[in-house]
Amino acid sequence: MSGHSKWSTIKRKKEKTDNARANVFTKIGRELAVAVKQGGPDPNGNSKLKDVIAKAKAANMPNDNIDRIIKKAAGSADGDNYEEIIYEGYGPSGIAVVVKALTDNRNRTAGDVRHAFDKFGGNMGTSGCVMFMFEHHGVIIVEREDTDEEKLMEDALEAGATDLLTDDEDIFEIRTEPLDVGAVTEDLTAKGYRVVSSDEAYIPTTTTRLEDPEVMKNMSKMLDMFDDNDDIQGVWHNWENEEDYEG
Repeated sequence: MSGHSKWSTIKRKKEKTDNARANVFTKIGRELAVAVKQGGPDPNGNSKLKDVIAKAKAANMPNDNIDRIIKKAAGSADGDNYEEIIYEGYGPSGIAVVVKALTDNRNRTAGDVRHAFDKFGGNMGTSGCVMFMFEHHGVIIVEREDTDEEKLMEDALEAGATDLLTDDEDIFEIRTEPLDVGAVTEDLTAKGYRVVSSDEAYIPTTTTRLEDPEVMKNMSKMLDMFDDNDDIQGVWHNWENEEDYEG
């Protein structure tokens, strides 16, 4: 697993401040509320809610927060109507970027996404302009320390995973079908594995290296601007050597 993997993004986010952590909880809270309104408050009968709860727990969101959001969403007949939108575009030097938003104001979010692209030397494209360079998977990150690789492989495949990537010295990356990520995460967590992150992801099939420090700086700042926007739930790209940037 190289620098363009999901893990590089996770590590970058984990190094940010408590304010960034609160931002992550805000985004997951929005996903929880939407899942409840779409399928009800019982995770046993709402697979999407079950998946988001697994994601929330992997992000160390307190159980009290999760329960409060679910109860509030279940008791509210009104509330904001969010829709999921996928934006595609190019970062500086043609880096392919996929942005997933959950928004109650399509015009606002589109404007924010376009501004982030433009500000740092990229441009927002049309639907399909870069998606052909990505594959849609569920991605579960498990701490490598004290984890038996063969046993994890056996347990992951039994739970419904499709692959296990082992070429990172700190973690194992488990791939699933996008709709299976929550169920596999729950199964592995119940068996005692330390799950760092659990979510769907768009994995690039081709990657691009950046060599110019200024271009790398602009790309990193663009990703930070996306991360700081409450409407944006996820960002994926094919910047191969992201981990090399230390700005």
